[in-house]
Amino acid sequence: MNRTVLFLALAGGLALTALVLGLPRAGGSPQPPPPATHVAPPLPPTPPATASLGSLTLTGRLSHPYIPQGASEVFATVDLTGAQVPGATRSPVNLAVVIDRSGSMSGYKLSQAKQAARHLVGLLRDEDRLAIIHYGSDVKSLPSQAATPANRERMLQFIEGIWDDGGTNISAGLSAGRFQLASGMEHFRVNRLILMSDGQPTEGISDAAGLQQEVRDIRAAGITVSAIGVGTDFNEDLMQSFAEYGAGAYGFLEDAGKLATLFQRDLQQASTTVARNVELSFELPDGVSLGEVLGYTAHQAGNVVRVAMPDFSAGQVERVVVRLLVQGSAVGQAVQVTGLKLAYTDLLQNKGVESAASLSAQVTDRREEVLARQDKDATVYAARARSAQNLQKAAEAMSQGRKDEAKGYLQDNQTLFTETAAVAGAAAVAEDQAQQKAALDEYESAATPSAVGAAVKNSKVRALKSFGRLGTTY
Repeated sequence: MNRTVLFLALAGGLALTALVLGLPRAGGSPQPPPPATHVAPPLPPTPPATASLGSLTLTGRLSHPYIPQGASEVFATVDLTGAQVPGATRSPVNLAVVIDRSGSMSGYKLSQAKQAARHLVGLLRDEDRLAIIHYGSDVKSLPSQAATPANRERMLQFIEGIWDDGGTNISAGLSAGRFQLASGMEHFRVNRLILMSDGQPTEGISDAAGLQQEVRDIRAAGITVSAIGVGTDFNEDLMQSFAEYGAGAYGFLEDAGKLATLFQRDLQQASTTVARNVELSFELPDGVSLGEVLGYTAHQAGNVVRVAMPDFSAGQVERVVVRLLVQGSAVGQAVQVTGLKLAYTDLLQNKGVESAASLSAQVTDRREEVLARQDKDATVYAARARSAQNLQKAAEAMSQGRKDEAKGYLQDNQTLFTETAAVAGAAAVAEDQAQQKAALDEYESAATPSAVGAAVKNSKVRALKSFGRLGTTY
């Protein structure tokens, strides 16, 4: 690790120490510590803000419900949870499966992809529709049709005839999937495209921006896109972006033998969808500015920050962590940190729903009160999101052959979670520490290009989950 990287790592470590030890980072000149005083016993935690007017429940909390005077850094965490629907039958789905059958899929991977597709056909009901598309340099399609017993036989025969051939024309596969879904969309509230690939796009639209726009257009037409990468040669950043812009799920499988499980999981998620067109907004009052939205693409216009969220299935949980810069006013005054607004289409009520909540902090001149009132859960969530940033950096360094630098980021995360344990307790971060150790061991032992590729993709999957993409990362 060179001097610059070491310096940045140390600087980041100091900043993170401020977070986990309960001292919001402040701007301006450092203040001398107050004289030692008797520390009051811990106060009851400030309850989180909640809002629930439909199929989604919003729960927001602050890492520091009590803040000092002046400028400080506070993390807001928002959990969104899809309603459970006990005993409800799953909704019919209009589904398209788009399978890469380029030359690199030859043998085991294509055999497993076909087996997974057969398994998916077996899960369908008469009221479902399915189109099957496979692509190499060209595209072959079995038109969308109801999954009646006779049609399921046709689907199985079509799957049997898939062969490996040609390059990787992802754009043509996406376009064909969209076309096939369009014929049945007016009769379904759930329309979903599952894309599978093991390689880089080599034909058709091959640049990331063009392919991402294709997925945006598909989403705008009312179709959700999920992306499954198989093996260690595909572009994981591109496939992740498909899932994000398509409001679906992303999965990485080193072993194609697990494809059937992911196909089944995505079908289950699609068929229990309770909300779509979900958008979370943060309204920032005077004296509050955005630091960053960790792990999500956000758009700010004036004092409003908008984050597009995926479609939600029953029971699904997604989390957003936001770093905010807050100006504490007079001691004893409450400061509104952010207003929260959630807007979506409620599929259970078949109407648009909006709900709102607000997060506020109390200004205090008592250091012990800042510490005693620190929200342990929000502190852990913020530490995970910050660790995810390090995981992404580690994966990038590893992919470029800088193994020692990559290991350094993971070691920083071990330190971060050790410090977080001092606030939230060892049990709260035990799994996080174990995961960082496992990633470090994987990096250490990666001696082949394939092993390096797997380590990189595993780190990026872990980062997505740590950012809060809990239900949409397989």
